[in-house]
Amino acid sequence: MAIADKRLQRREIITKAVCGKGRKFSTITHTVTPPHHPTSILGAWIINHQYEAVKSGDGIEVIGSYDINIWYSYNKNSQTDVAKETVSYVEVVPLSYVDPKHRSTTEEVSADATHEPNCVEATISSNGSSVLIRVEREFAVEMVAETKVFVVVDPNGFDDEGKDVDFGLGDEEDFEDLDSDLLEDEL
Repeated sequence: MAIADKRLQRREIITKAVCGKGRKFSTITHTVTPPHHPTSILGAWIINHQYEAVKSGDGIEVIGSYDINIWYSYNKNSQTDVAKETVSYVEVVPLSYVDPKHRSTTEEVSADATHEPNCVEATISSNGSSVLIRVEREFAVEMVAETKVFVVVDPNGFDDEGKDVDFGLGDEEDFEDLDSDLLEDEL
């Protein structure tokens, strides 16, 4: 028996669901000026990353900060020191998908650092007084809100013993060509 053959009834259900998603990878260069003119960069790393997400227009803003630590030598490689600087940032992540029927007054947003800020390059500036730090980072964001979903209702109830229900979705073979590596982990 196919549901499409019956006189269908529909219901609207209001539920919370993921109504928007986005992802953004970015590279940014920071300039840190240590108290001494550096001779060599011995190491650079980022620690104490903190962030939060807020809704902003058509996207989600990720507002955060982290500490940059640069271990360097100076005075012709005769001494070393660590320069520290706290950097604040605002990253706007556009939503690539938005449910147009969601209730905007119920929006809740979140962000996940899928690639924590990481120093990929540290070089001494051309004038020799500061260090240029190239940082990569990536965020995935979600917007959860109330929205309506429509369901088909069987007016006679549903007795699943001995009945095959055809939802008219086509053959199961349609899904055999799907690459499971392309599916998201969380559904």
